[in-house]
Amino acid sequence: MTKRIDVATAPVPLEEYAKHFDPLFGKSNQREGFRGSVEGLLLPSERPKTLTGLVNTESVVGAKPPRAQKLQRFVSESDWDERKVQAEKP
Repeated sequence: MTKRIDVATAPVPLEEYAKHFDPLFGKSNQREGFRGSVEGLLLPSERPKTLTGLVNTESVVGAKPPRAQKLQRFVSESDWDERKVQAEKP
């Protein structure tokens, strides 16, 4: 079996939560995307919780930075199963 690639860790309480879901994501970029999306949802913000809002960029123009593109690919193009994530009990 191939060794899993380590991903950047999230803040401690979030990392403990996110690790529970790691087996549901087969790729490191999916595990990073999950952490980034959950972190963006939890952070206080005056902006709406849209994709660009989650990564704190401007809408339309802000969709171009790499962090926005990575989150867009995680949400719309990754092959992870959202139903398994929803069914998982941390």
